[in-house]
Amino acid sequence: MQIVLATGIYPPDIGGPATYVRNLAKELFRMGNEVSVLTYGQMENGQWKMDNGWKVICVKKSGGPILRWLRYARALKQQAKDADVIEAFSSVSVGVPLWISRLKKPKRILRLGGDFMWERYTDRGKKLGLKEWYERRPKSRWLMEKLLGTFDHIVFSTRFEQELYRKNYWLKENSVIENAVPGGRPELHRINRPLRLLFVGRFVNFKNLPSLIQAMPKLPEANLTLVGDGPQAADLARLVEELELHDRVLFVAPVPRDQLLRIFSLHDLLVMPSITDISPNSALEARSTGLPVLLSKETGLSEKLTAGMVLKDLSNAERIAAAVLEIEKNYGKIAALSAMPGMQRGWDAIASDHLRLFENLLNHA
Repeated sequence: MQIVLATGIYPPDIGGPATYVRNLAKELFRMGNEVSVLTYGQMENGQWKMDNGWKVICVKKSGGPILRWLRYARALKQQAKDADVIEAFSSVSVGVPLWISRLKKPKRILRLGGDFMWERYTDRGKKLGLKEWYERRPKSRWLMEKLLGTFDHIVFSTRFEQELYRKNYWLKENSVIENAVPGGRPELHRINRPLRLLFVGRFVNFKNLPSLIQAMPKLPEANLTLVGDGPQAADLARLVEELELHDRVLFVAPVPRDQLLRIFSLHDLLVMPSITDISPNSALEARSTGLPVLLSKETGLSEKLTAGMVLKDLSNAERIAAAVLEIEKNYGKIAALSAMPGMQRGWDAIASDHLRLFENLLNHA
């Protein structure tokens, strides 16, 4: 089967879609399919490289969204006109170019693990969670409905988001393919003094990281490590200086998975205080090692995936601090739950789910 995975980001870029697409490409290729990846990147437009057997084609980012979309649409016409399936991993940065391309042959699939319009809303400093934002009936829904209608099938990473979209949009065929759950041997964590807190992920507004930093003065017996990067990085660094927390808050650039596992082993608690976190892969990674996880209660992860995690309202600094202090008080019990074996779901299962979907769409063309 000839498969094109169309994404906005791809390693070395960081973020959930980048990691997801590379792992999916690797497994689909291993299963005997012809796979190529189209992505925005720093190389010259149209340049490509091989990544363990599959081609990665680059579209230049420069020139603003219209020019980027037109370049991406041209690349799709060149690279995907004979493909059986195109799977897009962004509703706007990839979905709009796919719409413009007017490709006829490939079946079009959109995989959603986030909400583009809501994330742009939070980029302006707004604080409504995803559910509440949809309850306000946002005006931008018309554009998303138009884009969703250009795809043959929508794949959601969680039932949480699927139910929201079914309620707010008219959808064609849709299904859920849950994320991979890393394997591993969870180890029992012993509490350190001072308490070692950790965040791993993109430094973007909906992650609510200013509130996490503002909670630190209320947690004088704790240190915080922030692993990642993103558009909020400079603002977060300034906030740390303003609060005179430079000796208790450490910034670490994104690291490979083996180094990340080492970081998990050195900390006491992963804190993910997002306004809404649809599918937080870092939480699943940490849980697989036995590291206790404090996660926003508005999450798309199912109960079986959040088993052993602590879910709380983490919308402001006061609530974050209160939740951390409660976990610290009951750390032995919570760490023991986190060290229990959890659900495992490998990339072979993810790829097999995708192939069944692709074959079903092609067989019912």
